Amino acid sequence: MKFHRMLALASALAMFGLPAPLPAQAVEPSTAIAPKDGWYHQLVNASFVAGYAILPKPDGVMIIDSRPTARKYDLGHIPTAINIPDSQFEKLLDKLPADKDTLLIFYCDGPECLLSHNSAFKAEKLGYTRVHVYAAGYPDWLKQGHIGAVSVPYIKKLQDEGAPMTLIDSRPKERKYDKGHIPGAISIPDLQFDKLVDRLPADKASPLYFYCEGLTCTLSSDSAARAVKLGYTRVKVVPEGYPEWVRRYGPGPTTEAPAKPAIQVGRDTSTITVASFERIYRQAPDTIHLVDVRDPAEFAKGSFKGALNFPVKTLESRIAELPSDKPIVFFCGAGGRSGDAHDLAKQLRPQLVTYFIDAEIKWAADGGYTITECCRPRSPATDARPSPLAATGVAGTYG
Repeated sequence: MKFHRMLALASALAMFGLPAPLPAQAVEPSTAIAPKDGWYHQLVNASFVAGYAILPKPDGVMIIDSRPTARKYDLGHIPTAINIPDSQFEKLLDKLPADKDTLLIFYCDGPECLLSHNSAFKAEKLGYTRVHVYAAGYPDWLKQGHIGAVSVPYIKKLQDEGAPMTLIDSRPKERKYDKGHIPGAISIPDLQFDKLVDRLPADKASPLYFYCEGLTCTLSSDSAARAVKLGYTRVKVVPEGYPEWVRRYGPGPTTEAPAKPAIQVGRDTSTITVASFERIYRQAPDTIHLVDVRDPAEFAKGSFKGALNFPVKTLESRIAELPSDKPIVFFCGAGGRSGDAHDLAKQLRPQLVTYFIDAEIKWAADGGYTITECCRPRSPATDARPSPLAATGVAGTYG
């Protein structure tokens, strides 16, 4: 599509700080429609307008929709166009640019609509020197195969009414969508569109609305163009995107994963506390390696799910096999052998991050376990480990 190709080129140049190009046919205004009584004298066609209705929004130009806001503009308009209804022109003069040499392009609802012409005459009287009218207007824009746009308030209205629609956030999921998005939106990042296209509804007549990060973002328009190529017939973009939603209605919901629990060490900094271990084991077991240093026969009778078996008496010969991508937590049945394993690992592979559980642990046949924290002091000089003292309490039993 013409609009999509212009978007891609403009986006590429914007990366290097260069102005967006204009298509050759947009250099001189032209129209195939014969002027009528009451029309403004400078007329342009869809190709001319398409050279400016691009993202990022170019400087030095303003496209103005002269139609009523709620009944017309909100339901669909040319991308990047602002809304100054002709009936409110004098009240909304502050929306016009201060620079009187700015290119102004007015449009409304087709050849029979005089609203854009009326506004163009008013702008000329105010001293604007580059005023044009797209007389064929928004109906012709759609007829020429260009994608229409809707406003953020219109999306909110659809949501409040419970209207059927699919709202798509085209921004990166983790960096943007997860940190806040328009309520009800699904995430289909533009860079992953082809991989995630099955998230779109099967019915090609379903209304689709794409948005991203505002008037400087091309992702939503790129994705919308892809959806049209797939045969979807009711595709629109929300150019102002999430920033405008936040401005009007406040931040949207987030889907960021809760922070993963961190390792908390005991009084002996080589140990992990029972409470910390159990939080990690329940909530984020993939953040540590559990290594059972008991004998294989003991290991076979029960252990923590996902644990590796490295009997302490064979650990020295297998030390190179220990994984190094995550912290290692050694454990046994009472803390003695796991402490020995920790010290041996630190001696032979000091770069490893290792801890041990200083506790009495018993496993049940059904996979559950009970764990009783110990309070064994360690002697730095001899590194001796006395027998466990009396338990201070049972942390819990889990199935």
